[in-house]
Amino acid sequence: MRLRVALFVALGAAAAAGCSLAPRYAVPEVAVPAQLGGADAWQAAAPQDQLPRGAWWQRYEDPVLSALEEQLVAGSPDLAAAVARYSQARALAAEAGAGLFPAAVVGGYANSVRQSDNRPLRPPTQPATYRDDVLAGAAAYELDLWGRARNTALAGRAAAQAAAADLASLRLGLEAELAADYLTLRGIDAQLKLYADTTTAYRRALTLVRDRHEGGIASGLDLARAESQLAATEAQSTDLGARRALLAHAIARLVGQTPDALELARDATLPAVPVIPAGVPSTLLERRPDIAAAERRVAAANAAIGVARAAYFPRLSLNATGGYESAQSSGWLAAPNRFWAVGPQALVTLFDAGLRRAETARARGAFDEVAARYRGTVLSAFQEVADNLSLLGRLELEAGQQSEAARAAERALALASTRYTEGAVSYLEVVTAQTAALQAQGLVLSLDVRRLNASIGLVRGLGGGWTRGADLPGPGAAAAPDGR
Repeated sequence: MRLRVALFVALGAAAAAGCSLAPRYAVPEVAVPAQLGGADAWQAAAPQDQLPRGAWWQRYEDPVLSALEEQLVAGSPDLAAAVARYSQARALAAEAGAGLFPAAVVGGYANSVRQSDNRPLRPPTQPATYRDDVLAGAAAYELDLWGRARNTALAGRAAAQAAAADLASLRLGLEAELAADYLTLRGIDAQLKLYADTTTAYRRALTLVRDRHEGGIASGLDLARAESQLAATEAQSTDLGARRALLAHAIARLVGQTPDALELARDATLPAVPVIPAGVPSTLLERRPDIAAAERRVAAANAAIGVARAAYFPRLSLNATGGYESAQSSGWLAAPNRFWAVGPQALVTLFDAGLRRAETARARGAFDEVAARYRGTVLSAFQEVADNLSLLGRLELEAGQQSEAARAAERALALASTRYTEGAVSYLEVVTAQTAALQAQGLVLSLDVRRLNASIGLVRGLGGGWTRGADLPGPGAAAAPDGR
């Protein structure tokens, strides 16, 4: 008995000191520049300038947008599906980690048995009927000498963390989409106000032209041009209303409501474009959930290589069985009815027609694939941030130029209207000036919306205030990252 105990202790110590056949893990290298070309806004940001954690949309200081974002978290069906996927990944990680611990079962039965009188080799003294009552337990523990169970558990934990980062990435994408749709809708509200004011001015101009025509001063052509200009502007306003309705429906879908259940009042006021510091490029690797998800999948694939390589070596386990068995209904748990068996077990594959070699090659190929995807994700992240930084800078310059063009067009319209009233020009000059002024003012509003959308794109590119160290849950996290 002492020899067996010593054997178990020795095997247990060997298992505890067992090696891992997975390659030493290192995050795939990606060259991180100190500064991206043309993106001068990449710079170290003061701590107080960092994005608000989680509620990044508060920088736009719009209470309606903030309320919609809160509804998104509570009601989005896409987000709910992602939370369910994360829950499944956590369960799979727990399932993979169970292999690190012994498994124990207990069971029993109470049978009445009737043997055949013609059973071959039946002893003549054996009764035809008897009872067989058993209460027993069994335990088994695989000695993880080659790291198969540990690498399986490690891969499961990494996959669960990747699913958590996927959830954060999806949530950030939905939040950004909602903000972009909402601010675009507000831009349409501003354009609708512009068209309403313009239509009012065009009606006054039409009244003037009609009066002049009735007085024989203006021609019928001038009247037709004024009527056409007013009708075309009203048609464009109607088209804007249709676009607004579609955006409102999209917003309702994002927050988990039907189109008729969400009412968004018109508001022609656009928020200012917030200042969003980008920080230094290297911080992007810690502030993007999709990068964290890609890296965790690389770690899982690395562990899977160790699992595949461990198949070349024997699987060793300790097994123990014990209990009571009796043919008597009474005194079932008496000492003479005890039985037990304990000892190690080994299993090794001698021939598998190249199966283990193929599985190892597949695991290495999967690692190479996810490593390449990780590098691609990082490069796409740098491109996304650099694109939006460049776009914000160019759009700010363009917005200033377009504002100057709009002011010039307003001056030209005032001069054309005065010259027409004095009879110096035809109404064609007024119509031309009206068209140019409306287009210039509309472009100013469009540029404001594009700048806002570029700022949202930058927030999304920077991870929305998400950081891997603070927001990526550990393997034992019991709640989803969104607090559900």
